[in-house]
Amino acid sequence: MQQRTNKYQIDMCRGPLFGQIVLFSVPLMLSGLLQLLFNAADLIVVGRFASHEALAAVGATSSLTALIVNVFMGLSVGTNVLVANFFGAKDRKNVSRTVHTAILMAIFGGIVLAVIGIGLATPLLRLMATPENVIGKSSLYMWIYFAGMPFIMLYNFGSAVLRAVGDTRRPLYYLLFAGIVNVVLNLFFVLVCGMDVAGVAIATVVSQGIAAALVIRCLRNARDACRLRMRNLRIDPVILKRMLWIGLPAGIQGMFFSLSNITIQSSVNSFGSLAIAGNTAVVSLEGFIYIGSNAFHQTVVSFAGQNLGGGQYDRIRRSIIYCALCSSAVCIVMGYGFFLNGHALLSIYNSTPEVINWGMLRMNILFSTYFLCGIMDVMSGALRGLGRSVMPAVITLIGVCVLRVVWVYTVFPVHPTMGNLMLSYPITWAITTAANSYYLYIVCRKLFRQSGVARRA
Repeated sequence: MQQRTNKYQIDMCRGPLFGQIVLFSVPLMLSGLLQLLFNAADLIVVGRFASHEALAAVGATSSLTALIVNVFMGLSVGTNVLVANFFGAKDRKNVSRTVHTAILMAIFGGIVLAVIGIGLATPLLRLMATPENVIGKSSLYMWIYFAGMPFIMLYNFGSAVLRAVGDTRRPLYYLLFAGIVNVVLNLFFVLVCGMDVAGVAIATVVSQGIAAALVIRCLRNARDACRLRMRNLRIDPVILKRMLWIGLPAGIQGMFFSLSNITIQSSVNSFGSLAIAGNTAVVSLEGFIYIGSNAFHQTVVSFAGQNLGGGQYDRIRRSIIYCALCSSAVCIVMGYGFFLNGHALLSIYNSTPEVINWGMLRMNILFSTYFLCGIMDVMSGALRGLGRSVMPAVITLIGVCVLRVVWVYTVFPVHPTMGNLMLSYPITWAITTAANSYYLYIVCRKLFRQSGVARRA
């Protein structure tokens, strides 16, 4: 099998490594930033043209939505790693088996998530102590959003396949088109139809449906082992087992990550709807920094996976170093840039002074330390690309999730301020980064010794 069958793919096992990382990661970064821009458009439209309650209603659902979907999203990581391994090893048959298993899993998973999300939305929002003036709109948003979950799963699993073979440009093009549709529909439903929260939810579902259709069309038209044939859709037990072994720990990690964020969101809710609105606006801005750094997390997963399959161990080591440095640089530049312009950026979402003041409390602590989160993600991504998914999940579960919850229930009550609550983020990032880095060092040293590569990890 040829390593590169079209102009969109990148052969990660050969050529100038740093240039390939940039070529691979920039479209990923732009895709993520575009997605966040379009999500921010949801918040901006309801925040500027509806009310701060509508803004808070959409924001109050973010952690809960992530909690419900993260297990299945983790399986898309397993898809990425397996396709990358098989592609690097030129194993055409197993690439095809993985693609068809993944797409069918996306369909089933999307249906299951739709049922779970619609059924549990209101009870879970009440469990999070969501204010009564917000919970009705939040429930409506989640019902509509989860109705479109099969589209979201198909886009993410399909994009994972394309990333694994070095194609990050076409998902960017599809997302750009779908996002433009999303913004147009946002304005139409909210300004013309007066639908506020329901309008932005419907716009999101429609745009995700378009993105999913484009990715599936791309896979059906592929001329290599990634080609999707509907008649070949079936669950391969061997592939599914390997996908679960790699992806399920990542999904469980994400789920517990979301649980810890829900715990923090519940504490934020105790400050009232103005604090929720301010926190929501900052989380949206924070997402831009996270996506900028997370592009290198996804990059190192694919590069480590392909080069492991191709036996290029020195390229694994160098790709980890390059991705960690690039992720840190992005976090530092964006974090300080956003903080210095915090008031102006927050006023885009909502011009209420109290909302802006609450938002600045979060920005003050998180945006100067976000590089720790970036390094943490690159280390765990490298481990998953190397097939080690359980240990980074355990490390993150303890270092981030457990310690963050402990902070909320022990340190925060002693001094219940927004600043004290936000300190839990950089402290847990630092602890988890150190633990993941040490474990990655051990894994790489063992791998390189076995392969005869006499270089330190």
